[in-house]
Amino acid sequence: MFKKILIANRGEIALRVIRTCKEMGIKTVAVYSTADAESLHVKFADEAVCIGPAASSESYLKMSNIIAAAEITNADAIHPGYGFLSENAKFSKICEEHGIKFIGASPEMIDRMGDKANAKETMKAAGVPCVPGSEGVIKDFSECEKLAKETGYPVMLKASAGGGGKGMRGVFKPENLKEAWDSARQESKAAFGNDDMYMEKLIEEPRHIEIQIVGDSTGKACHLSERDCSIQRRHQKLTEEVPSPFMTDELREKMGEAAVKAAEYIKYEGAGTIEFLVDKHRNFYFMEMNTRIQVEHPITEQVIDFDLIREQILVAAGVPISGKNYFPKLHSIECRINAEDPFNGFRPSPGRITTLHAPGGHGVRLDTHVYAGYSIPPNYDSMIAKLITTAQTREEAINKMKRALDEFVIEGIKTTIPFHRQLMDHPDYLAGNYTTKFMEDFVIEKEIIEE
Repeated sequence: MFKKILIANRGEIALRVIRTCKEMGIKTVAVYSTADAESLHVKFADEAVCIGPAASSESYLKMSNIIAAAEITNADAIHPGYGFLSENAKFSKICEEHGIKFIGASPEMIDRMGDKANAKETMKAAGVPCVPGSEGVIKDFSECEKLAKETGYPVMLKASAGGGGKGMRGVFKPENLKEAWDSARQESKAAFGNDDMYMEKLIEEPRHIEIQIVGDSTGKACHLSERDCSIQRRHQKLTEEVPSPFMTDELREKMGEAAVKAAEYIKYEGAGTIEFLVDKHRNFYFMEMNTRIQVEHPITEQVIDFDLIREQILVAAGVPISGKNYFPKLHSIECRINAEDPFNGFRPSPGRITTLHAPGGHGVRLDTHVYAGYSIPPNYDSMIAKLITTAQTREEAINKMKRALDEFVIEGIKTTIPFHRQLMDHPDYLAGNYTTKFMEDFVIEKEIIEE
């Protein structure tokens, strides 16, 4: 087992990993930028190393600084969390070359599944259902036009190296294709330094349902059931739940089998997620694979009483998995609390938190690195907390979330708490009747919040 793990991340996920390491008797090293010196992950780690200035390109993305921090502290493993370098094949390879275990996917696996066009071809070979579309990267606009006609409108253009909704365009009519092609490539080039595009049939009224998997060094994999991540704004998840209100026992079994088949076909090692689009007829199609832990992993942990970070560490240390598939015993919901103003286009709201009162009680979990007096820097993702409620039924979990949101007080900055509180009262949400298009028609009632 590892003696010391460096967490190459910040905020709540860094703190989350530190907590599990402490429970396992493993020493921890936090890294931080100058903007994060007062974050709780820095305070709670056994050691902490400043790796650069506020800009992530000079700190959390600076591979040489992170490797140097691991070497001077004698860390024998690095946990990358999510975001930053968690799916960076080059960083995984550098760790390998320096004799430091990367608690994540191998460089080969990241390369294989990180490129969406290649991942789709791999999943087709594995026998996993895929959305109809291009066989790989589209050479030019002429090929794009031909493919769109063959696939049938509407189609979705996607950046091959994409993520976070960047470089994605839905096209419903042939006359809009050229503009979408140009703008998607331009956005992809700016975001990823790569303007390769591929195309898929646009699935109407889709649900975004993902299956959590874990694989070990023997090639064995298991699934830990689904998460419904359909409530999104600009392809960014806002809230998630498990089990999905759209799921049936038959569909869960089929999707679980497909996810395990995918993981074992590629001999995947570590925790990962197979993401699917599910249409209104409950047909499901492979969308992408995330070769890392997910933001929404706590809801899976809650419904099956399972520590996914611990499992990641054990698998990285060579411990085989049980091979058992897991199914939800409870219902759990996660609301991502962002430092954003939901009444002004979700504009970021960095600044100093003057007051913070955390919700509590039975079935309430709060993952956060912030506190009263903490200043949220403007340099990073705006998520500052994850509020999770768990209960015997969906109705109970929603009622618990309403109560927890009412208790959750953060002053000094704007947050998305008011948005989530209104979401929990929306008739379609309460009925479980939502798709990835839900936010397009959602109207925030301003008068409810300003007290």
